[in-house]
Amino acid sequence: MSEVDYVTISSGDLAARIDPFGAELCSLTDSHGREFMTDADPAFWAGHAPLLFPIVGGLKDDRYRIDGSEYELPRHGFARRSRFDVIAAEEGEARFRLRDSDETRAVYPFAFELEVAFRIEAMTLRVEATVRNPGTAALPFSLGYHPAFAWPLPGGAPKTDHVIAFAEPEPQPVRRLDASGLLQSETLPTPVDGHHLLLDTPLFEDDAIIWDQLTSRSLTYGTPGGAQLAIAFPDMPMLALWQKPGAAFLCIEPWQGHADPVGFSGDFRDKPGVVQLAPGRSRSFRLDVSVLSAD
Repeated sequence: MSEVDYVTISSGDLAARIDPFGAELCSLTDSHGREFMTDADPAFWAGHAPLLFPIVGGLKDDRYRIDGSEYELPRHGFARRSRFDVIAAEEGEARFRLRDSDETRAVYPFAFELEVAFRIEAMTLRVEATVRNPGTAALPFSLGYHPAFAWPLPGGAPKTDHVIAFAEPEPQPVRRLDASGLLQSETLPTPVDGHHLLLDTPLFEDDAIIWDQLTSRSLTYGTPGGAQLAIAFPDMPMLALWQKPGAAFLCIEPWQGHADPVGFSGDFRDKPGVVQLAPGRSRSFRLDVSVLSAD
């Protein structure tokens, strides 16, 4: 994709660049040009911040059952591989829309509208994904954010000085994925000490860390007294942290839903984390990213 295809919004203090393919945030920079997103090194992972819809994570054998029929979907669904219409692009705000089509209905047999709004105010980027159900039956879906932030953040601190500070204590156990990407039934002791998770590459040698019983709806990420991001996700009850060891990014992923649990074989409507949206209704999911300091 060429540079001219991107949409850029700015407050003067903060700028975001968004790709209409996937409505994906690709860059978040301050007025000094410091980049807070991944370097997208293809040796590790070339993504930036894919939007996960209508599923989060993987399905057993990439297949799911709904209302007596079976369909196939790749991990994290099709939104991240779809071109959204640009319905507004102004200095500090942009909106993107994806509607159902013959192609989507072949793998996800529902009418839907997914709109993603990006707005910058001072040093905060606000993202809101809204799902609407124009159909006549309940619309089942999951939705997740998958932003990859720079690790280390600008400022020169080493990776091991970076900390996740949750808004609330998080003593509950965490989950991991098995080799096929399904959610294991076994839980593991939390790596969080009170509010704080000290970040280091070995945490991710067994893939993502998943909180499916999360208490917090916000956190800070960065180095105390240095570069930090405040991340709020008031509408999302789950969270994953993921990276590929050695890469210069950390994915902080608020989720509504997760991969198929190991052994799950029921109807998609009954899967944990799936939303059932009534006809004519909508539901929104917000993600705020604020740059607190980069000095």
